[in-house]
Amino acid sequence: MPKRAFDLLGAGLGLLLLWPLLLGIAVAIKVDSPGPVLFRQQRVGRHGVIFRIRKFRTMGADAPQRGPALTVGDDVRITRSGRWLRRTRLDELPQLLDVLAGHMSLVGPRPEVPEYVAHYPAALRTAALAVRPGITSLGALEFLDEAQLLAGAADPEREYIERIVPRKAQLAADYAAQASLRGDLAVLGRTLCRLVAG
Repeated sequence: MPKRAFDLLGAGLGLLLLWPLLLGIAVAIKVDSPGPVLFRQQRVGRHGVIFRIRKFRTMGADAPQRGPALTVGDDVRITRSGRWLRRTRLDELPQLLDVLAGHMSLVGPRPEVPEYVAHYPAALRTAALAVRPGITSLGALEFLDEAQLLAGAADPEREYIERIVPRKAQLAADYAAQASLRGDLAVLGRTLCRLVAG
């Protein structure tokens, strides 16, 4: 089955089966804090094309004005419902709509914001952006505890740019070079196991 057909089938079934959960999360967010249910942010997609990713809002509506794009440790901008959503990764579910729209895939490198893509090693940038970004990936699994990892750094943004960004770019380039349906199924299985175990 071609990857795009697999994405459409998976995202469509996911939305169909999960709509009661999505509705419940939307209500919880509205009750918890003022502001929109969804958070939209510019991310870099396939071949460097910019798109606006969808996520359930996990921070106060004024979060962009109160701090950096990076989330470090127990960020005070995170709402009560947001802490649970981030811990369970349910804040990523609206990206099923991005998959249907063709901006994302179920599995692929996580889409980065433009300011950090600018720090991709030049030798890896083209390869890292050669495929649609995904809801989950090997990089996402490797850095599940990214916020806590950055919390232990003296300079979180420098740590992210110098250590994490190059590693993510390498993983993205590796994925683009050997992407397969079998590999995607393996990543999806590992992701589900990690979420259930966590």
